[in-house]
Amino acid sequence: MRSIWNGAISFGLVSIPIKLVNATESHSVSFRQIHTEDGGRVRYKKVCELDGEELSTPEIGKAYEDADGTMIPITDEDLAALPLPTAKTIEIVAFVPAGEIDPLQMDAAYYLSANGVPAAKPYTLLREALKRSDKVAVAKYALRGRERLGMLRVVDDVIAMHGLLWPDEIRAPEGVAPETPVAVRDAELDLADALMATLGEVDINSLHDDYRSAVEEMIAAKAEGGEAVAAPSPGEATGGRVIDLMAALESSVRAAKEARGEDAVVTELKPRGTPKETGGKKSTSRTPAKKTATPARKSTSTADGPARAGAAEEAPKKAATKKATAKKTTAKKATTKKTATAKEATTKEATTKEATKAATKKSTPRKRTA
Repeated sequence: MRSIWNGAISFGLVSIPIKLVNATESHSVSFRQIHTEDGGRVRYKKVCELDGEELSTPEIGKAYEDADGTMIPITDEDLAALPLPTAKTIEIVAFVPAGEIDPLQMDAAYYLSANGVPAAKPYTLLREALKRSDKVAVAKYALRGRERLGMLRVVDDVIAMHGLLWPDEIRAPEGVAPETPVAVRDAELDLADALMATLGEVDINSLHDDYRSAVEEMIAAKAEGGEAVAAPSPGEATGGRVIDLMAALESSVRAAKEARGEDAVVTELKPRGTPKETGGKKSTSRTPAKKTATPARKSTSTADGPARAGAAEEAPKKAATKKATAKKTTAKKATTKKTATAKEATTKEATTKEATKAATKKSTPRKRTA
């Protein structure tokens, strides 16, 4: 592979001569602009807007446009005079865990090749050190007239470098997330988990660009004087329609299982366990469903969707009816108890009066007759 840059990796006091090689290539089909009436190529001419003359490449320079539209000429000598320590050096500034690099910063990818026999030993040393530390190197380098940020990592037996965007070049995701608060039910998360598990993993090498293949087939057919091959009509679009999320998830799980040749029956889902305190940390692992007053969720098949919705609507009504019945029962018990207490008091009062009357009668002396 042809190198695009020659320099060295600066690793402390160690210097490793290297060549920079593109690690990626584009396979996109490119098109030319033509005149639709006669098929002639449409080309662009570089013309000076002041005198209208067409210019050749040596006559074209660069300039910086100021805010008021003024052009400030910049020459190659001006740029060469700037202090740029990384002009011919990939300067490693730190070693960090790969997880600290935000994938949003990833840019172009390159392979670093040892330039010459003397470079083999220090090159291998750096490669093995990166492997053993399980870290990546953060470096600065200059390419195409500007200083850039890079990340060095090991790919097979080669050191690869990913160009990184500077942190201030990453835009904050303001106003991107949904503004309306949405509640996601456990049943929906369970189905999403089931869909993820059913889709499983994929060999990334088995994926290919279907659109590019179709374009190439169409070009080949037209080159042979034939007509373009009609593409199969896509399925019915669902964009813009409100769909039942649970039903869509269940259908997706079923379709994924059928595609994999598995049983298409949606398995019964257990409710999620509640976080428990374990050694001072909250455990989010799922625990088997325990028997409680609330019945556990059962099958989440499509047919149960309406039943689940109906049960959810009936639950508040049943709870209200049960509460009202409990109130009536409590009131009835209170009335019965009050009545019994009143009767007991009346009976006690009557007994007291009879006892008093008898005692009075006994204590009164009888009169003797002559």
